[in-house]
Amino acid sequence: MRRVITYGTFDMFHIGHLNLLKRAKTLGDELVVAISTDAFNELKGKKTLIPFEERKQIVEAIKYVDRVIPEESWEQKEKDIKEYNIDIFTMGDDWSGKFDFLQEQCEVIYLSRTEDISTTSLKENLKSFYNIDVEGLKKAMETIDSMVKVFR
Repeated sequence: MRRVITYGTFDMFHIGHLNLLKRAKTLGDELVVAISTDAFNELKGKKTLIPFEERKQIVEAIKYVDRVIPEESWEQKEKDIKEYNIDIFTMGDDWSGKFDFLQEQCEVIYLSRTEDISTTSLKENLKSFYNIDVEGLKKAMETIDSMVKVFR
């Protein structure tokens, strides 16, 4: 039985997350997913939109995931590898090289990320909606309304 572990925040769950979990599962028989807690994200300077318990429920519902555990510190990875008898540690390749020190305990594999999607890009896109000029938006809607009337 080969056990695989991966870590992430999994905020605003998207296709890139699903692809990572699906590919991680193909590396072994059991997939353990450690999700960063809200408190740990605060320490990292990250603000999540979805609370930990809800992110946990979402990830638990994914058919590729066998177990979900909380990630509460950077240092816990070595402990988790021992505690859960992990054979493979995997992360997205944006972390390439950062966890090579774990190769003393298990195999380390960096998986390529899904192109053109990330939680960071989704959050940036959402921020752009806050900067929309309301008057300009009203004028655009009036123009669209008048065009629709012409084609009716």
